[in-house]
Amino acid sequence: MTLQWTAVAFFLYAEIALNLILCIPFISARRWRSVFGWRIWNWLTPYWNKCFFTMIMVLIVLFLDAVREVHKYSGAEPMHDVKINPNLFDNVHMKLFRAQRNLYISGFSLFLWLIMRRTVTLLNQVAVTVENSAGLQAQMDSAVKVAKQHQDDNLKLKQALLNEEKAMSAKNQVLKLDSEKLADQVKTSEEAVRKSYAEVEAMKRQAKGLAQEYDRLLTEHSQLQNVKSGDKKDL
Repeated sequence: MTLQWTAVAFFLYAEIALNLILCIPFISARRWRSVFGWRIWNWLTPYWNKCFFTMIMVLIVLFLDAVREVHKYSGAEPMHDVKINPNLFDNVHMKLFRAQRNLYISGFSLFLWLIMRRTVTLLNQVAVTVENSAGLQAQMDSAVKVAKQHQDDNLKLKQALLNEEKAMSAKNQVLKLDSEKLADQVKTSEEAVRKSYAEVEAMKRQAKGLAQEYDRLLTEHSQLQNVKSGDKKDL
């Protein structure tokens, strides 16, 4: 294996290891996001996109070269040479095997490179979604708590209004009874006043009669006095 394909093979092994580490289930996306937030990644961020696209271009070139090699040693011309010189059969198959091996190495390296980039992006997105959902959950819990508090306050207010209404009803009932008692007292007082007026009128009539009787008696008394005075003169 040449130096370039050895480097590509080690790169493939490193990609497999990194993808397996990224797929470990007990490491949460938020923890990965905290790891991706280290200062070293912030320092490498300006070079990351350039490195990513450079590796894609290199892997694509190697993949196309491997495809060319496979097509070259799978064609009819090498087999024609094998028929002419049977000693070349093992050599052609060895080169075809190497070309296919290089094709698989470069293809899987390119595939895992894209998968790793996508995995990192999805982990960041999941971490952001989890943080947003946690914030929304906190807001929702706060809103539910406030709504429950308002509901409790409304129940207390309704209970207070109901108690006040009952108290007002009881007061109205008492006032109604008091007004009925006052009406009865007023009626009784009116009857007493009418009786008093009647008694006063009776007393006035009695006094008038007494006055008339007194005047009559005075008149009779005067007449008797006059009669007695006349009798004395005659004697």
